[in-house]
Amino acid sequence: MVNAAMSDTLPHVVLPPWAVVTDKRRAHIARVVALLRSWATAMAIPVDEAQAWTDAGAWHDAVRDADEGTLRADTGDSDRPVGMLHGPAAALRLAADGERRQDVLDAIRWHTVGQCEWSRVGRALYMADFLEPGRAFMQADRAFLARSVPGAFDAAFRQVVRMRIEWAIREGKGLALETVALWEQVR
Repeated sequence: MVNAAMSDTLPHVVLPPWAVVTDKRRAHIARVVALLRSWATAMAIPVDEAQAWTDAGAWHDAVRDADEGTLRADTGDSDRPVGMLHGPAAALRLAADGERRQDVLDAIRWHTVGQCEWSRVGRALYMADFLEPGRAFMQADRAFLARSVPGAFDAAFRQVVRMRIEWAIREGKGLALETVALWEQVR
């Protein structure tokens, strides 16, 4: 798994030319990719799926630091909170660039809220985005879950969904309909 000692060996992540990310965001993306790669290796998943995990991790926040006007223009969405638009915007841009792996596009599109129809690519990205070791909260709990993913993928996923919902409620955030549907599916 990725830890502080590995921070000097994080992978170089190639972003699309239209990406809008700060150095801090680029470091987050690299930690997500490193975690996904470590899980893929530990789980001995097929090469094509491992590449999908890596690509989804590399591209999930490609426009996270774009301004609100750009994200709303890219998505045509004037209703959702701006923090939920970078996934759909990135997925739309990637599709326009020729990305055809629907599981990768769906993983990126829904990585902030979850999605019931996800393949393992989406579920892995959802977990890695939350569990990557650079986040300061609940470090011991999240590190434990990150270590458990290869041996208990579905159980770890269910726990991550629960933790993300609990956080949203505790912080007074609303729950997206997709998040509620995902919880109903995995609980």
